[in-house]
Amino acid sequence: MTTAPSTCRRAVVAALLLLAACHRTTGTLSEEQQQRCDREGIVRRAVDLPFRQTHDLGTRDAGWEELTASIVVTKESIVIHRADTFRFEVTPRSIRLIEVSRDHERLSIRAGGTTSAVSWSFRPPDDPAGWAEDMRAVVKATAGAKRREGRTP
Repeated sequence: MTTAPSTCRRAVVAALLLLAACHRTTGTLSEEQQQRCDREGIVRRAVDLPFRQTHDLGTRDAGWEELTASIVVTKESIVIHRADTFRFEVTPRSIRLIEVSRDHERLSIRAGGTTSAVSWSFRPPDDPAGWAEDMRAVVKATAGAKRREGRTP
């Protein structure tokens, strides 16, 4: 028994649709979020990177997880997101202690004090020194950094 060409065609189309549905990107933002990033001026962007998110640093509940996420650095903010869900955000209004560190090719951004801090680390696709510099510029302009330096936000 032979299979009709239209049945084969439908099977191929169904397989391609299934394959496309399995490959989802973390880089898609909502229209409103994308417009905000565009307004702020995107400086760096990387999609679908492996991140290590460490939580509750300095406590007995500390732990970590590895996940795929995307990052956008604008002139005003840093956003680590999975699709349109923001997992970590630094804005001019941020008041927590935030530090960006670099160890060779790996960058880490840490927010919080000595207890209950959170950290996100990743390897940028290119120019780790440039990424670190751009992220530090955002952190330096936060309300918390200005207050610690004795400047009024």
